[in-house]
Formats: sequence, structure tokens, C-alpha cells
Amino acid sequence: MTAGAALADRLEGSRIVICAGPGGVGKTTTAAALALGLAARGQRVAVVTIDPARRLADALGLEELADEPRRIEAERLPGFRPAPGGELWAMTLDAKRTFDDLIERLAPDAAARDQVLSNPIYQQISTAVAGSHEFTAIAKLHDLDAEGDYDVVVLDTPPSRNALDFLDAPGRLTSFFQGRAIRLLMRPAGLGSRLLGAGTGAVFSILQRATGVDLLDDVAAFFRALGGMVDGFPERAARVEKLLADPATRFVLVCSPEPGPRSEALFLAERLRTSGMALAAAVVNRVEPPPGELPAGPEVLSSRLEPALAERVLAAARVQARRAAHDAAGVEALRAGVDGTPVFVVEQLDEDVHDAAGLARVAARLLPLED
Repeated sequence: MTAGAALADRLEGSRIVICAGPGGVGKTTTAAALALGLAARGQRVAVVTIDPARRLADALGLEELADEPRRIEAERLPGFRPAPGGELWAMTLDAKRTFDDLIERLAPDAAARDQVLSNPIYQQISTAVAGSHEFTAIAKLHDLDAEGDYDVVVLDTPPSRNALDFLDAPGRLTSFFQGRAIRLLMRPAGLGSRLLGAGTGAVFSILQRATGVDLLDDVAAFFRALGGMVDGFPERAARVEKLLADPATRFVLVCSPEPGPRSEALFLAERLRTSGMALAAAVVNRVEPPPGELPAGPEVLSSRLEPALAERVLAAARVQARRAAHDAAGVEALRAGVDGTPVFVVEQLDEDVHDAAGLARVAARLLPLED
């Protein structure tokens, strides 16, 4: 069985594929390449990215991606010839809009919706919460899966200093909305501020004198406006957690062979295992390949090259050989750590993936059609 067939087999029957791992290791490219490869095999695939650099849009031949899925015509991707039924759709996440959409879904009526969306405290909080991307990413994932328009949704998880932030996001949101302070602020006007205590009230009084705005009243008005929506957030978070643990949701770890990213990926793999989530594969990007065969010494090359140039060629080959050995050891350490999970290697490319041709090369290494 070839590598492509092995990875395709690991993803067989998946509805959701989540590319997870530390930042800066090529998650966006890997997610797009997997989506491209699955579409080429005849599936209707949507890839969702949170990539402020817009690298995915460039690779797909687009000026930009919208916050709703857009079909990528095969003509934009040289060499992309999907099997019957295969389609590639792509979108970038607008986290603030996703949070607004969540309010619209949970609001009991239009008046409650408008009261929350127009509240200045909500506008600040939603921007701050959405700015972390984690919960809004999986909220959008939940919506796309529930709508059932795609065979597979591939998610490029948000850039984060800690890959576990993504898995912890639903629980953090639940804790926030079930916290004592939130419940107090939803009490009748004035009661919440009294129950929060004199110290907190003094802080808000100072802010009011400095700004001319009764900040505590605005905060309390916001949480009272949420009303029955507050219970909807934990309920939705519970559905998201259930979706992450569904057998049809498969995780693909993405890392580089360097010790830091590799260690973080192994820690995430252990968390997935203890949480009962399906780890389908690991992908190691930017692995230095060994150099090609070269004559043993500069004297052999001197008949064809200047001696100084021959020495430089051999020195470069030695450096590459050392890097290749270092990376190979890193790959083997990862393979030992994930204990039977298939590990797939994407060798270092000559340049970063910035166009459709580069994306196609990565897809061909992960999910080649010629098995």
C-alpha cells in the first residue's frame, strides 16, 4: 500500500478532518492539500482556514476568500482533475461575524437579538472572544457539518501558542457563562453591582468618573439582554464537544521535525487519546531530504569543476546530509511517540507554497491518485 492509499484509508468515512498542531509548521498548506486531494478523489470538500496572511487565497488563485464557502473552479488549479462528484470549496473565518451569527441563532426574538448586537459591551466582548478564534472556528465547523452540504469539511485550526487551546475552547466558554459573576450581573438593575461587592463597585465608580460612562450598568444591561441565550451557549458548547469526539471527526497532527513543535504535537496526541478523539495520522512538514550521490572527494570533481567550486559543492552536501539525519531522527522520534499512528513526511520544498502548483505538489505527496 502506498503512502497516499494509506492516508486515504485513514480518512475514509470521515465527515470532518481537523489539522491541529503548533503554529508555523504548515497547517494551512496541509489542510488545503488534504482538501484538494480528497476532492480529486470525488468528494465534495470545504476547507475552512483562519489565515490572516491570505496564503490559501493566493495558492488557490484568488485575490481573497470570503466568510462563506466559495467553489474553486478546476480551471484555477492546473492539473486538478477531480473524479466525478469532486468539488473544492474554500472559506476564511470571520470570527466576529461567526459570533454575531451565533447570537442570531440563540436569540428568542429579533428584539433580543438587536438589543445584544447593538450593546457597546457586546461589541467589545465579541471582538475579544472572537479574536482568539478557537470557539468561533469550531462553531462554524458545527454549522457546516449540520447543514450537510459537504462530504467532508477540513479545518485549519487557528494559529495559537498552545495547540490545546482549540480543544479547551468549548469548556472555557461554558465556564464563563456559568460563572457566578455572570449570574449576578443578570440580576435586576442595581442588584448585580451590590452583590459583586464594594471593591468592585469602587473600581467601576472610578471608571465612571474618568469616562463619564456608567460601565457597570452597561455591562449589567448587556448580560440582562442575553437573557435566555445564556443557557444556549453551554448547550451549544456541549454539542461542539460531542462533535469533536465523534468517530467521523478525524484529527491530523501537523508539525515539523524540530524538537519544540514535535514535543507539542506529541502532547496534543496524548490529549486526543485520553479524550477519546480519533487521531488519523501525523504529517511532518519541511523535512530535509538526503543529498544525492556525490563523488567522495573534491579531487574527483576537479576534472569537471574548479577545485574551489568542487569543495563548496561537497561542503553543501555535507551540511544537507547533517540536516537530513537530524530531521530523520526527529521523524522517528515522533513515530515512536504516536505509537502506531501513521506518520507521513513532506520533504522541504524549494520555496514556500504560494501558488496552485505548489499546493498541488504537496497534495500529490499526501494523497496521490496513482496508487
